[in-house]
Amino acid sequence: MESRKKQVSVIGSGTCGEGSEAWGLAEEVGQRLAEAGATVVCGGLGGVMEAASRGAAQAGGEVIGIVPGISVEEANPHCTHVVASAIGYARNLAVVASGDAAIAIGGEWGTLSEIGHARTFGKTVVALRSWGLTGRERMEGAPGVVPAETAADAVAAALDAIDR
Repeated sequence: MESRKKQVSVIGSGTCGEGSEAWGLAEEVGQRLAEAGATVVCGGLGGVMEAASRGAAQAGGEVIGIVPGISVEEANPHCTHVVASAIGYARNLAVVASGDAAIAIGGEWGTLSEIGHARTFGKTVVALRSWGLTGRERMEGAPGVVPAETAADAVAAALDAIDR
């Protein structure tokens, strides 16, 4: 029996534009994940989600887009599979729960919530120029959140976390 492909959630700002640093990083992350044989899971819309989807699709990979509304037509054109969640921002839970690890690229409040949910689920989060987190007691040093500076480092860290 064939084993399931690794799935990596890619999260970040839905408003960054093509040509921005976050867009470029996300597109490279998507490409590198696809080249490594992993499936990209994202929120299916624009910004980081679209850039990662495009990078993966151009490299021949698969992308699962979990959109907030009731229509699969909401998804960016690079998603190869679309789930219409009909649950709005609550779909952030499904996005991070569906990945074996997550890569956060830049991001705003929604990304921070996804980082928190992913860690609650015990998933490693690689923060690629994303939120810097501090904490106290058991949360000191933001356990399970791995900082990365390049797309290559982020993908390597996420895949390594899955393999452990």
